[in-house]
Amino acid sequence: MPSALPTTKPMPVTTADDAGRYLALQARDARFDGRFFTGVTSTGIYCRPVCRVRTPKVENCRFFERAAQAEAAGFRPCLRCRPELAPAQSAALHWTTQDASALLALQAADLIEHATQADDSPSIVAIADRLGISDRHLRRIFEAHWGLTPLSYLQTRRLLTAKQLLTDTQLPVADVAALSGFASVRRFNAAFVQHYRLQPTALRKAMRSDSHATQIGTRKGSDAQHGMATEAAVFRFQAAYRPPFNVQHLLNFFAQRAIAGMEWVDPEQGLIRRTVSLQHKSTTLRGWVEAQWMPDQHRVQLLISESLASALPVVLQRMRAWLDLDANPAAVDALLCADFPHTEGMRVPGTMDGLELAVRAILGQQITVKAARTLTERLVSHCGATLTNAPQGLALCFPDAASLAAMSPDALGSLGIVKQRQQAIFSLAQAVQLGALNLQPGSDVPATMTKLQSLPGIGAWTAHYIALRALRWPDAFPSGDVALQSALGVREASNPATAADALSQRWRPWRGYATVRAWHSLSKT
Repeated sequence: MPSALPTTKPMPVTTADDAGRYLALQARDARFDGRFFTGVTSTGIYCRPVCRVRTPKVENCRFFERAAQAEAAGFRPCLRCRPELAPAQSAALHWTTQDASALLALQAADLIEHATQADDSPSIVAIADRLGISDRHLRRIFEAHWGLTPLSYLQTRRLLTAKQLLTDTQLPVADVAALSGFASVRRFNAAFVQHYRLQPTALRKAMRSDSHATQIGTRKGSDAQHGMATEAAVFRFQAAYRPPFNVQHLLNFFAQRAIAGMEWVDPEQGLIRRTVSLQHKSTTLRGWVEAQWMPDQHRVQLLISESLASALPVVLQRMRAWLDLDANPAAVDALLCADFPHTEGMRVPGTMDGLELAVRAILGQQITVKAARTLTERLVSHCGATLTNAPQGLALCFPDAASLAAMSPDALGSLGIVKQRQQAIFSLAQAVQLGALNLQPGSDVPATMTKLQSLPGIGAWTAHYIALRALRWPDAFPSGDVALQSALGVREASNPATAADALSQRWRPWRGYATVRAWHSLSKT
């Protein structure tokens, strides 16, 4: 068991020096949220930079790049600022400044982050295989970079997931243990007590008395402005992000593409909701989610329908990816704002369902956004599943892979979908249904893009668009996109795609963010 007052010094981190971190801590600067954590030796607690408690003395501070490092050094998570709510980091930030071993360690940490939210968390051996190294080598470079084992890192992620569920839901402890990836309640309780020196129920009680949080309640209808007309049980969560955040741009993007009956967006109110259908442990779950921005707190309130309870960690992670809440705007803006002025805080719109995004990308090939939306609405109306007990305006879920694969060419043709796209949709749906394609964040991007382009009717543009929004690859760049070429002023080149690609090299590893900003520039002309 860790000592009450840890004094273990962390491994050096490379994002900023300790003096800079302490200044960020004093200012409670949300731009650094999740980029480091502060362990306080006088209390044995570690916090986010935005914690509202009294700033500790500098001599009592130990700085860590990841929460798992702080816990490995014997610190417990703060009950006030809740480290589990901090935005995650990405290996993309370090791609030009790290050696090969450090990059592998960063990529392994990213894969572990996604593994804790997956239906079937891969083993450390599977993660090593994904990286093309042995599990022994993975353990060696991971410990050398992070100062702890991959299993310890995974354990911390599971415990922080459990801590969030204990705080923000009334789920039984057994359900929390299972959702967090523990094989049994006994193992969960033992790990929780060892790390946090509290029984799970005691932490839940302490958090409730401190914050008066209510997590599952009723969302009562009659708010005509927001379209609420029924009473629905929901889970309520908080999610932090790093400012600046151009919420209007993100919500306008979604609003222009919103599918009637499936999506509802109010950019002025900073509100978006939509239906969700996902395969989870061989079961199809359907429900709805909502996000409401709270800019003053640099947070988003997330609502998740009770029907998605058995997949809460998965849904939460997908919502973060959907809204790009883990972006690091400081790094992105520093590289892109010279070429794309007045675009600070722009995010890459994601998706809740990779299959849905891929089908919509196919339907949008070589036609306008409005025309693509019309085709998608027809498809959803024709074979989308009906959703009950949803907010007013939400009634349909996007069809799953089995439903799409079962549609006949005549049925698709009757919706106005041409033969080439019919075959592309069928092949895509079949590949997803058989498990040959995983179109969610954390997937192997090069392998997935290769598989996509092997399917009929899917070329480089579609594959990059899917990688950008569904796989969350920040360096995706659909150089063949006509609008992108126009925005970059290369349409008259002898080979516009090659010219666009050459121009984009200075924006690595954030070419995906450059793409979004280039598209946005067209709306201003």
